Amino acid sequence: MNDNEATLKIDYNEIPVTDLEAAKAFYRKAFGWDFIDFGPAYAAFENAGLDGGLRLEDTAHPTGCLIILKAKDILAAEVRVTEAGGSIIRREDFPGGRRFHFTDPSGNELAIWSPNGKYDPQAANDADS
Repeated sequence: MNDNEATLKIDYNEIPVTDLEAAKAFYRKAFGWDFIDFGPAYAAFENAGLDGGLRLEDTAHPTGCLIILKAKDILAAEVRVTEAGGSIIRREDFPGGRRFHFTDPSGNELAIWSPNGKYDPQAANDADS
């Protein structure tokens, strides 16, 4: 295994919320977390023991949090996921990098992100490419 294929580790955790301001108030009061806002639909949390953020969604996600792994080479990570039996369901660019979401063979959704580069806009909208 070369350096670009290093073992992927859990790097980040996102909590989907339907009211960002109410969620920030809850987590601040209940656990003492601080927040850094990244636009109107996202706030990273600090002082939580693991990096993560609150992600605004239209509907509640009963399955809860999104576990995110970090990769140096996101394209190699995509290959590893699909060869292991996972299915890529979404690709996206965001301030600071890019990521893809996938489901494991049991249907659990996870994501892998990389600070390196951006997706080709055409490929980012085509989960089969």
